[in-house]
Amino acid sequence: PEKKEVKIGFIPLTDCASVVMASVLGIDKKYGVTIIPTKEASWAGVRDKLVNGELDFAHVLYGLVYGVHLGVSGPKKDMAVLMNLNHNGQAITLSKKLADKGAVNGAGLAKLMASEKREYTFAQTFPTGTHAMWLYYWLAAHGIDPMKDAKVITVPPPQMVANMRVGNMDGFCVGEPWNQRAIMDGIGVTASTTQAIWQDHPEKVLGTTAEFAQKYPNTARAVTAAILEASRWIDEGLANKNKMAETIAGKAYVNTSVDAINQRILGRYQDGMGKTWDDPNHMKFYNDGAVNFPYLSDGMWFLTQHKRWGLLKDHPDYAGVAKAINRIDLYKQAATASKTPLPKSDTRSHKLIDGVVWDGKDPKKYADGFKIKA
Repeated sequence: PEKKEVKIGFIPLTDCASVVMASVLGIDKKYGVTIIPTKEASWAGVRDKLVNGELDFAHVLYGLVYGVHLGVSGPKKDMAVLMNLNHNGQAITLSKKLADKGAVNGAGLAKLMASEKREYTFAQTFPTGTHAMWLYYWLAAHGIDPMKDAKVITVPPPQMVANMRVGNMDGFCVGEPWNQRAIMDGIGVTASTTQAIWQDHPEKVLGTTAEFAQKYPNTARAVTAAILEASRWIDEGLANKNKMAETIAGKAYVNTSVDAINQRILGRYQDGMGKTWDDPNHMKFYNDGAVNFPYLSDGMWFLTQHKRWGLLKDHPDYAGVAKAINRIDLYKQAATASKTPLPKSDTRSHKLIDGVVWDGKDPKKYADGFKIKA
């Protein structure tokens, strides 16, 4: 590595775990780097520090990286996605007040909003980020236009629960453990998990600037390999998952109780209204390497949604942008170094909650094909 010590920004969320554990377990040293995880207050803060070089890398929202690259979420800068950090494991929480009136899921929410007219406020974590896109997609799938029928605000993840407690919003989409925390505090219910919207959806990525990846390719590779190995370690079994939960619950990281973290990482869900279930599609960090490959189709999907909701005025060069940002070359080298299996294709296919299939083949048609759009 050209740079031996690297700062990686993270937001207090369960899915920062692989970055934290690569450092805590000393896996980083094996690859010749020292990872210094630095806790950040908001995604806008992460963006600014990445762009100005205060951070070398970050645990970051997929859609934020793409938004910065295209100049639609703050200062424009060429960016790089080195790997996907996790699949699944976010949720949409509705307030207890709404749930008491029958809004316990998408259909119930649509019914309530139609019968009880007022301004409904929902929060996401960053305008071009993953949570905004899951929230909009979910609302639209139930016939609610997020741009016309609701007010959408941006709130940093660790502040979601406090804001709901004082009545600032009717619902929010955020990563764990903040959905589980809302249930434990008796102020919210889980209306949907994000894996119910899109099974094995991409979520956080290891992001950096294109400039950093170009200047320090060996460092980028070493850090990616170390985090890949930490991801594998987390997914290796119950004992590791519990150790991870105990570690990241600490003040330096997520700063919550272990029981807010350790249930949902095992797929043990409760909705806050007495229903419990085991979800095999819970948050995954590795899954034999299937989680981590930076599929071009994943990156392109966020662009289709940015276009759908008017964040992008015109159709971008979908494949061209994804190829520029997702550094599959560096990833493959890091995967080889960490003995991570590689998929056969750079794209994948999925059916989402509304029955629409996304395969990356015709992004323009896909983006324009939605009934509800900006």
